[in-house]
Amino acid sequence: MPSKKPPHRRSGCPLNASVEMLGDRWSLLIIRDMMLLGSRTFKELLNSYERPATNILADRLRRLESYGIITAQSDPSDGRKIFYLLTPKGIDLATVLTEMVRWAAAHEPTENEPLVRQMKKDKRAFIAAIRRRYADSMKIKK
Repeated sequence: MPSKKPPHRRSGCPLNASVEMLGDRWSLLIIRDMMLLGSRTFKELLNSYERPATNILADRLRRLESYGIITAQSDPSDGRKIFYLLTPKGIDLATVLTEMVRWAAAHEPTENEPLVRQMKKDKRAFIAAIRRRYADSMKIKK
């Protein structure tokens, strides 16, 4: 059961807050998969390209939930199944992740050139499309 209160921070610095919430690769990759692929179950997230270990995935989901970036919701048709959904705070990360991808692509060899080109062409339209796709994919079927 996630705590309602976010973990204690080392300092009040805004950059420190960002790093403590999102500072590891698994958290960022979970958010990426939720945002771009519409992943919303533990199994879907576990089967991502990078294949996180189950204990790491469970820990990061709890952490992201404690910071209010995602929320866990029971499947209306099967209460044993949990859906993980981005909150509005989590969806706002689309801009941050887009900038991180653009920065990495400008300075390092990366893959998925069509995605990078789309981001560079019209960043606002790209982010708006992510928000729309995410909203559409998160409608839980009853």
